[in-house]
Amino acid sequence: MKLATWNVNSLTVRLAHVLDWLAANPVDVLALQELKLTDDKFPHAAFAQAGYSCQCFGQKTYNGVALISRTPAWAVVKNIPGFDDDMARVISATFTLSTAPAEYSANESSLRNLNKGLRVICAYFPNGQEPGSDKFEYKLAWLDGLRAWLRTELQTYPNLVLMGDYNITFDDADVWDPEGMRDQIHCTDEERYHLQALITLGLVDAHRLFAQPPKSYSWWDYRDMAFRRNRGMRIDHILVSNALKTLVTACHIDKKPRKNERPSDHAPVVVDLQDPPRA
Repeated sequence: MKLATWNVNSLTVRLAHVLDWLAANPVDVLALQELKLTDDKFPHAAFAQAGYSCQCFGQKTYNGVALISRTPAWAVVKNIPGFDDDMARVISATFTLSTAPAEYSANESSLRNLNKGLRVICAYFPNGQEPGSDKFEYKLAWLDGLRAWLRTELQTYPNLVLMGDYNITFDDADVWDPEGMRDQIHCTDEERYHLQALITLGLVDAHRLFAQPPKSYSWWDYRDMAFRRNRGMRIDHILVSNALKTLVTACHIDKKPRKNERPSDHAPVVVDLQDPPRA
């Protein structure tokens, strides 16, 4: 079982890139961020032709998230319940990736209780602009709302994956210039506190379960030849619940799409899992 996350920075511009990548990397679930289109413009037919179904939550010009999957999604939720937000930033769904008994095939509550499914949350965390700004305060409030919701979500869905563009680095190892970026956006103590608070809920960074090449980043600015010089940051993360930790067999950043013509400024992050445990 493979899952991936990718901020595509406009699905309209990058649709061919995504389809080509899926053809070469047939993951079970792909979480997309920054669609920058409304739901009525989402290219369902193109993904269906490639063998994928889609759950999307779009917004004109900004934001927008989607879950692209080889199996149907159920129990779909958009945004953070209990947090008032007019931005399209979160979409969640459960995927039945292993065969369930026939008598439960149409019974969502029974499937959930049997833990047959894998709960996947795709999130596009706020950027925050700069410390002290209104957008930064919104980011911190959004992170509070996310954590409060995840606390209950993990109780309902022990097999849970939270992946997306977090717009936060864990520590200096995630930044090409730690001193130059210290206390700047993505690298502030406040943001990193919230990221670690997610870990304390019972999540683990899949990328750091394995030895990784030094200077492993998932985002590079378009300017100053940042990608060619590997001046980037790791801000795209896949966190898995403790129930899934021992099932993670690999996690890597695929830098190849960043070499495309007119690429996204982000690269996909991919995690490999064994099948979730049965009840």
